[in-house]
Amino acid sequence: MDAIDLSLVELLRGNARLSYAELARQVGLSAPAVHERVGKLESSGVIRAYRAEVEPEAIGLGVTALIGIVEDSGGDTDDVLEAFRRMPEIESCYFMAGVESFLLKARVGTIAELEQLIVRLNRTPGVASTRTGIALSTKWENRPQPIAPSAS
Repeated sequence: MDAIDLSLVELLRGNARLSYAELARQVGLSAPAVHERVGKLESSGVIRAYRAEVEPEAIGLGVTALIGIVEDSGGDTDDVLEAFRRMPEIESCYFMAGVESFLLKARVGTIAELEQLIVRLNRTPGVASTRTGIALSTKWENRPQPIAPSAS
């Protein structure tokens, strides 16, 4: 990636709805050249997706929980991960160093729904235990960090 690619990625991280014409104006290239570069960034996996960022409470997901998972020593990690993937409430899954093997971010509508999710997690083969923290509020999330010049 060169400096122009980094600029395009930074612009799209700030607003993925920018037109090719606007991107071109901001980086000093033609719209077709920008279209080609963005296509290459997508096909190489640098740009993974475009999404609408939605207010969770507005769509009935007012409870956010962070759930640590201690894996059973006899469990199969791939099977555990597949079970997590099938649970739509789990928004993110991180493989961790330390006692807990995974940290999950889950969103549900109510505490009762969270309880049901925790019961399902604890019944998942390969899960030894869970530890749950409930977010009281979200101060910020998904804040993109500036791209370091050495990333190229």
